[in-house]
Amino acid sequence: MRQLGFLTIGLFDGNDPGPGHESTLEIIRLGEQLGFDSAWVRHRHLQYGISSPVAVLAAASQRTSRIELGTAVIPLGWENPLRLAEDLATVDILSGGRLNPGLSVGPPRRLDQVQDALYPGTADAEDFGYDRMQRLLDCVRGVPVTGFSGVEGFEVFSDRVQPHSPGLGRRMWYGGASSRSARWAGEHGMNFLTSSVVKAESPEAQEAGTAPDFAAIQQSLIRTFRAHHPDGDRARVSQGLVVIPVDSASAEQRAKYRALADKRMPRTTTPQGPGQLLFAPDLVGTSAQIAEQLYAHAAFREIDEVAFALPFTFEHEDYVQILTDIATHLGPALGWRPGG
Repeated sequence: MRQLGFLTIGLFDGNDPGPGHESTLEIIRLGEQLGFDSAWVRHRHLQYGISSPVAVLAAASQRTSRIELGTAVIPLGWENPLRLAEDLATVDILSGGRLNPGLSVGPPRRLDQVQDALYPGTADAEDFGYDRMQRLLDCVRGVPVTGFSGVEGFEVFSDRVQPHSPGLGRRMWYGGASSRSARWAGEHGMNFLTSSVVKAESPEAQEAGTAPDFAAIQQSLIRTFRAHHPDGDRARVSQGLVVIPVDSASAEQRAKYRALADKRMPRTTTPQGPGQLLFAPDLVGTSAQIAEQLYAHAAFREIDEVAFALPFTFEHEDYVQILTDIATHLGPALGWRPGG
């Protein structure tokens, strides 16, 4: 294991959102102190989780000095690619080149309920597909967005997005769950984020009476991505399973963690919804037990980077315990050593 990271949703109380955001920043700072290589934040709109990850990571960049900061993921259907490119480049510069933007395409969630507020009168004309991602990549990578540059009156104009952060274009990640997304990300030179969700699209997953194999499907996505990436087997992939070590957990915490995993287990046995989404089981146990499960996981054997996901609904103290156990017990069991 070369890169050890974690992912948090950043929950907060809608009546008092400050403490929740402060908790997220403290968790990221703790991650750096524990030696984690990266910290990632989820993205939630019209919910009680981080709605503006770029702003949160701008704040985190001023409380940390080494840890890489990522988004997993920004749904691009909610964004203007040019404006987002400006924000991403600005935070990358403020952080000293530590930003890792993870993104995805597709219509905004619950579009029929939010389109009048988000795209009044124009939702049907919006392109929510890969072309939208290409626009963002071009903006980040310095492709001109206008035919004019130079002086107009007393003002100087650029023909490309400013500020421009030269290394950011190589740190753009695509969060994908399908073979189509894996292929597109590879062909366009992005990095690839895999999570605890895949589309059960393989022939064996569709076979009646056969339980789909999450690990095999995820492994296939990774191989598809690398087969179409210019860097081949060296192309970066990060895996984001839900991992909960209990080495230093109290009896109460262990019971809470196990109850959550048991509650979520049914969704791992069959594909869910019209999208045929398949979820990975939460891994709960000692670090030694989890390491054994990961080494047996077909997709885990393909990668050397992870961003283990923290469950949504735990308390700050729970996250401290989980991160501490990952850094001091699980990480070393996977061959990882803390960063500087």
